[in-house]
Amino acid sequence: MQTHIVPVGFDYDRLIAPLVRDQLDVDRVVLLEGAVGSEANVEYSRNLSRKLGKDFENLLGAETERVVVEDVYDYDGAFEQAYDRINAELDAGGEVWVNVSAMPRTVSFAFATAAHSIMVERQADREKIHTYYTAPEKYLETELAEELREQMTLLESALDGDVDEERIEARLDSARELLSEFDERGTTIGAKRIGGGHIVELPVASFSNVKPFEELILFTLGEHGEFESVSELAQALARDLNEEYTDSFRSKVIYNVDRLGPGGKGYVEQEEHGKSYRTRLSRIGELWVRAHANGE
Repeated sequence: MQTHIVPVGFDYDRLIAPLVRDQLDVDRVVLLEGAVGSEANVEYSRNLSRKLGKDFENLLGAETERVVVEDVYDYDGAFEQAYDRINAELDAGGEVWVNVSAMPRTVSFAFATAAHSIMVERQADREKIHTYYTAPEKYLETELAEELREQMTLLESALDGDVDEERIEARLDSARELLSEFDERGTTIGAKRIGGGHIVELPVASFSNVKPFEELILFTLGEHGEFESVSELAQALARDLNEEYTDSFRSKVIYNVDRLGPGGKGYVEQEEHGKSYRTRLSRIGELWVRAHANGE
């Protein structure tokens, strides 16, 4: 069961378009609606939520649920709500995807932080929890501001007695088109393609320090990219350290790779390959090596 938790702010496209374009599996969607702000803002967000609910069902065949976040500026309350919801989804055997592209940052950050906290607490379910972001192709705010400037210029001309009906009609058509787009799609348009898809998954960092021998393993993986087996990795480390490759040394590498793997710090991933395991850096492992490369 693939459940996407989607905080709804003033965006439409980037909350659904990436899932459609990348053909991701979506079984269920939890749409979070904010209940604080001006009446117009709340109603606008709820209208988008209703539209998203229908389109998730029609375009992706997903079951949808709309949930109210009582106070979008109450970080503690949003975190508790996120923590309970994500754990409940995992307890039911599901995989959870949290979209942090929209809504006030307090809610997005609370849900992202809760997801990352649960990853640390539930190591066995680490691969079932994802947080991701989608960038828009275009922001409508700049176009709305430009239209206002054009309207101001036209009004100034009218005050001076220079009334051009064609200019008025052109501005009216432009304003109607822009407002229609705003009402239909929110403050952003499209979902920008980044790399091989339309979403950027946000990896979670380990909350444990990396020990010196673990550092050597990470830097070696960073340099070579991938090893067909842990034994090959151990042989490369032995050569680099000018040590004899023994069963004891190999066992030491296996132990530390396990500590760095999915059930430990999450910096290394392994893929079963016959009787061996292909070993490489995870995304957060790549980021760790990149961040620490200059400090070697």
